[in-house]
Amino acid sequence: MVVATMAWRHKAVPAAANTLGILAFDAGKTMCHLISLYHSLSNEEITKLRGEVIKSKGVKYLNSEHECFLLNLAAAERLEELDTAANTVARLGRKCSDLSLANFYLVYSDLKLGVIDLRKLSYDTRNTLKLISKMEKFVSSTKSLYSAMQCMVELETSEKKRQKLKTMGVGNNYNNFSKQNMECLNVGIAYHRKQVQHYKEVSLWNQTLDKTVGIMAKVVCIVYARICSVFGAYIANCNCYNDNNNNCCCLLEHRELYKKNYCLYEETLQKRVTRSGPIPKVNNGDKTGVIRFLNNGGGSGEVEKPMGSANNRVLRLAPPYTVGGAGLAARYAEVVLFAERCFHSPATVEEGAREVLYEMLPERVRRRVAAKLRGRWRREEEGEALAVGWRDAVEELLEWLSPVAHDTVRWQAERSMETARFEAKTTALLLQTLHYSDLEKTEATMVEVLVGLSCILKCKKK
Repeated sequence: MVVATMAWRHKAVPAAANTLGILAFDAGKTMCHLISLYHSLSNEEITKLRGEVIKSKGVKYLNSEHECFLLNLAAAERLEELDTAANTVARLGRKCSDLSLANFYLVYSDLKLGVIDLRKLSYDTRNTLKLISKMEKFVSSTKSLYSAMQCMVELETSEKKRQKLKTMGVGNNYNNFSKQNMECLNVGIAYHRKQVQHYKEVSLWNQTLDKTVGIMAKVVCIVYARICSVFGAYIANCNCYNDNNNNCCCLLEHRELYKKNYCLYEETLQKRVTRSGPIPKVNNGDKTGVIRFLNNGGGSGEVEKPMGSANNRVLRLAPPYTVGGAGLAARYAEVVLFAERCFHSPATVEEGAREVLYEMLPERVRRRVAAKLRGRWRREEEGEALAVGWRDAVEELLEWLSPVAHDTVRWQAERSMETARFEAKTTALLLQTLHYSDLEKTEATMVEVLVGLSCILKCKKK
């Protein structure tokens, strides 16, 4: 089944019956995710990912020094996000009169199997930019509709309370509503009703399912092709998942990531090359390595069910000896950010807050901090000199540890807000967070920071 040659069959369905209506908000959020994914794959974002993010000291020291592994992780996460959006598109598509849209899950499966020629799905063309622009306008108007309807509900609730008081004949309470206030309320209700009606007409609410799903289906396919083009070109020569020797370019403890069908599936195909933007070419004589991503089984039929952060498979693949695998990413990020505040703005830290922080630490980390502090302050005469050195040391550690902690909080906030937001900002990646960080290295660094802070604060009290 090829996108360009799919049959388009329409049923005689009245326009009003085939409009989105309340489904506009579900479609709007999915459009937001697709827009965010699209922009996250731009030349600028990929250059930033390769030139800044994966080369930052925190990511390199705590997560991995191997670009191959980090790019594989980024590709797996972006693809999983696309799968979530594709699932919603497929679900909405079942309500379409167009049979090709009603069976979009088959198209997406064929896409992953390599049945569809990815060269026909160009990323940064004029037509694609028009689709993205159209989606952005629909998202903006649907967001306005959502806000207007919320205001409408609040005003109608106030009106119902007023009518109830009037019906009950509650004199004093009812008389508190002056004539002027009642007129203002009525004017507000009338105005917001007009606003709601206007936004319904220009937003996704009044768009047909076929048109809306058709736009999103095209963008899903374009984003998938872009993921293959961008990430496949960088790691086409990587044989991490086939290499059994100790010189594998990915870390030994992360090989499971490649075995769980998140690995890049490499086909050797004649004259089928997908390129877009300034992507390095991969030449093997007359043959070209084309990367296919089959993280959901590659065409098993249905697109996988929506995945939040709780059941995100890339999230769950973190080994037990990583911070995320031990279930400590959020807690350790909070500890690091608190330490950062203690260091830069000690006056803002409430009395007793350090004790609360101490209690947040696992027992083994508390013991390490306590043991190191006893050793440091056994020689009190050296305390002041140590504090001077520790200030520089703590500052240097926080310079690269804090960004990873901030990105951990950002990643979690973005995922927890996804169900309620209409924003299309580029989201953080797991590789930027503490989730895949080495547990031992992270805890050792935190111990150094906490011991240093204690030395600095104790010296100040003398």
